[in-house]
Amino acid sequence: MDILREFLQESGFDAGEQSSIIGQFHRRELSKGNLFAQAGRVCDQLAFVEKGLFQFFADRDGDEITTYTAGTADFVVSLGSFLKQQPSRESIRALTDSVLWSISRQSFNQLRQTIPSFELFYMGLLEDQINCIEESRYNLLTLSAEERYQKLMTDEPHLLQEVPLQYLASILGVTPRHLSRIRGQIR
Repeated sequence: MDILREFLQESGFDAGEQSSIIGQFHRRELSKGNLFAQAGRVCDQLAFVEKGLFQFFADRDGDEITTYTAGTADFVVSLGSFLKQQPSRESIRALTDSVLWSISRQSFNQLRQTIPSFELFYMGLLEDQINCIEESRYNLLTLSAEERYQKLMTDEPHLLQEVPLQYLASILGVTPRHLSRIRGQIR
């Protein structure tokens, strides 16, 4: 919980607001391989990752397509499902044994209504997600696989150590074999 409190403090919440917010979160442990969210079901929880690594993925003709990864001090949620209360198009799986701080949609919305600074915080989170999605889409459409890998090396080098090769390949839009060739050329 200390990492969540620290995150909230860095986000500008005072001690009273931090306590009110943290009081709505519940500790949850997920073992490696367990799902936080499942495609086809409504995601009614948002969680802050205290420890662990998560894979966001979709099924396409029996193949898993990794769309995103999240780790310590990130949030995990199937955002469209959480916001619209529609079945999720993706699943979210723990790649490691993990500890989360989870909040229900109902409690989340209650915080938005009762703590004005939480609504501003929420808007900031949404803006960050929109920018992340836009950059990811832009990179996938305009950069070569080699350029996307180099950008990953520069922007998020920890992922190269933490995320299995097949998931990195999927995120970059290449096969694991192609990614191995790219890595060999760049070293």
